[in-house]
Amino acid sequence: MRVLTMADVRAAVRGGAVFACGGGGWVDHGLEIGGAAVSIGRPKLVSVDELPDDAIIVTATAIGAPAGNDWEMWGVDYIKAVQLLMDHYDGKVVGLMTPQNGMSSTINGWLPAAALGLVVVDATGDIRAHPTGKMGSMGLAARTDYETIQVVVGGRRDTGSYLELVVKGTPTKTSNILRTASDMSGGFIASARHPIPASYVKQHAAIGGVSIALDLGYAMIEAEPKGAEAIMETVCRKTNGRFIGGGKVLKKDVHYSGAFDIGTITMDDGTGRALTLHVMNEYMAVDDADGKRLTTYPDVITTFETATGLPISVGGVKEGMEIALFMIDKQYVPLSSSVKDPTVYPEVEKALGIPLADYALKGISS
Repeated sequence: MRVLTMADVRAAVRGGAVFACGGGGWVDHGLEIGGAAVSIGRPKLVSVDELPDDAIIVTATAIGAPAGNDWEMWGVDYIKAVQLLMDHYDGKVVGLMTPQNGMSSTINGWLPAAALGLVVVDATGDIRAHPTGKMGSMGLAARTDYETIQVVVGGRRDTGSYLELVVKGTPTKTSNILRTASDMSGGFIASARHPIPASYVKQHAAIGGVSIALDLGYAMIEAEPKGAEAIMETVCRKTNGRFIGGGKVLKKDVHYSGAFDIGTITMDDGTGRALTLHVMNEYMAVDDADGKRLTTYPDVITTFETATGLPISVGGVKEGMEIALFMIDKQYVPLSSSVKDPTVYPEVEKALGIPLADYALKGISS
């Protein structure tokens, strides 16, 4: 167990940005919410092994499209979402976890944990950021024998878009409802979902996902005074990742649709040939100029701004910008049951118009 501090907030945001894969929230939002968490209380990060098997853990997150600009989420929205779930759950919630890492996603749960006297569990539903709730549900997506509770809270108060919603049912049906609610609220909304026992998390989550982001973040912060190249070299060394291209952004064709940012970014690979980055909130795949697949979810796929050596989100990428393309092969990151579930891929494949499951599931044991 460790008490989380402001230094941890900065490290979580920095390291989480690598696993954000172009999505995963925003740096400013992560610093704001994380700062609030360590100001109002002493949130504690615990290993799931420190909890009894029957301890109930809830996933705290935000749902929507990171590039959206009509949303409004306050810190109290994250707290209210967890509180509403606890009010509608017939049992005692002990801890909170995040479904993914990211610029602000790694911080998910820290504020409501501090406010409500819960612990932050060192596990993630997916080590990297992903577009759909099903991809971070630890294998619950296809189950019809599990009734979940899902809650969303947020929206712009000045336009009447604020809403609170509590739904019960199967994970797949309720997840679709929450995505619609996010769109109606302005594109991003706070959420709490899936009360499950620690025994399930131990078996199906990416264990240690938060600590991995924290350790990477601290190493990046230490390297920052040495410059951009030193930061990127540190990321490679710490993660077993590598840069597979670098050059100018040639075209950005990403559009908001139904609480998703969907499209492509085309960049020079450094040799005069083009790379195509497929985006659904996050980078989901990369093809070379001949259409050959270079990397695919659940590989970590991240763009770095070469001038700063720091990860840059899809929303921050601009045409003409010099960026570097980074990836970590899936064999070097802990994989949850979510990424091994073939039912989570069809809707993303349909939205992008490319195959994912054949690449993603290759070599992964169920």
